[in-house]
Amino acid sequence: MGILKRMRRAGWWHVGVRDPESVAEHSLRVAQLASLIAAQEGADPARAAFLAIWHDSQETRTGDVPHTARPYLGKADPEAITADQVARMPEAAAKTVSEAVAEYESQSTAEARCAKDADKLECLVQAVEYRSSGYQHVQGWIDSSRRGLHTDTAKAIADAALTTSPLAWRDR
Repeated sequence: MGILKRMRRAGWWHVGVRDPESVAEHSLRVAQLASLIAAQEGADPARAAFLAIWHDSQETRTGDVPHTARPYLGKADPEAITADQVARMPEAAAKTVSEAVAEYESQSTAEARCAKDADKLECLVQAVEYRSSGYQHVQGWIDSSRRGLHTDTAKAIADAALTTSPLAWRDR
C-alpha cells in the first residue's frame, strides 16, 4: 500500500496540475467522506470507511489509469488483482481484504454504495479545489462526478461544495 503514497492521480496532469494528490491521499479523503455519508444514510460508517480504504488498492499493480486510456486498455478486474495481492498474506487478512473489495465492487450493501459515492464526491471536491487554485478545464470531472452520485447525502455535500469556497471555513 506504500506505493499508493507515491503514485499520483494521473488524470489531473491533463489539465496541467504538476503535482496532483497521491492515490493514498485520495483514498484517505474517500474513507472520511464514506464514513460521514454512511452516518447520514443510516449505514455503518466504519464499514463504509473500510471499503473506501481498499477501493483503489489494485492501482499498486495497474497504476492510476485515467478514463481517457480505458477505451484502449479495457477495465482491469479488481477482484482478480486483489487475489494476486493477498496471495501471500495470512488467510484471515487475505479474506478480509478480498471480501471488502468484492463488496465494494458488487455495490450490494449500503456501505458499498456510500463508499462509491464518496469516491465520486472526492473527485468532485478535488476538482473544485483545483479550480479554486486556478486550474481550468476541470468542469468535466465535476459534471461526471456529480452525475455518478446516488445517495441524497452525497448529492447535498456536492451541492455545498459547488456553492462554497474551499476555504470558507477560514472566514469565521
